[in-house]
Amino acid sequence: MKLLAELFFTFARIGLFTFGGGYAMIALIERACVEEKQWITHDDMMNVTVIAESTPGPIAINCATFVGYRQKGLAGAAVATVGMVLPSFCILYLISRFLDRFLEIAWIAHAFRGIKIAVGILIVDAAIKMIGKMKKPFPRVVMACAFTVMLLADLLGTRLSSVLLMLLAGAVSLSIFLFKGKTGKGAAR
Repeated sequence: MKLLAELFFTFARIGLFTFGGGYAMIALIERACVEEKQWITHDDMMNVTVIAESTPGPIAINCATFVGYRQKGLAGAAVATVGMVLPSFCILYLISRFLDRFLEIAWIAHAFRGIKIAVGILIVDAAIKMIGKMKKPFPRVVMACAFTVMLLADLLGTRLSSVLLMLLAGAVSLSIFLFKGKTGKGAAR
């Protein structure tokens, strides 16, 4: 029971104090679950981030569900997910009750401008940590190619789906894995 409460309050704290969605929460989830609580490893966090991004639903909720399941099975998954969702739900419910008046308050408008900057920093922080943990060259090459393609598409004003790019990267990785398996050179990087 103590672990369930700890899962709930850990994810409730992350859900309450993080703005900007799942990508902004990744750094906080990693800090809490890998460094502080040691519920999962850095490699687990990398894997769960990739899996959570490619499965339906918000990435932070998927990460919370995974960690909760890893710690306490189905009950842990449910408690961690509710912990992640409940603070945001309550805040949005309260804001929606007073939305017209809420948006007219000048200091709140200014606070949200600052929050946008903080969200960007949290996302960059999570990306830098993940890149630093890539030990093999192949994932770095795939990441660099995807970044370059997205940057060029943005600079050229071309619309490119990030989902399409992820599927392409997955297809390339799977092809190399299958090719290496057939040639007997071991598993892909």
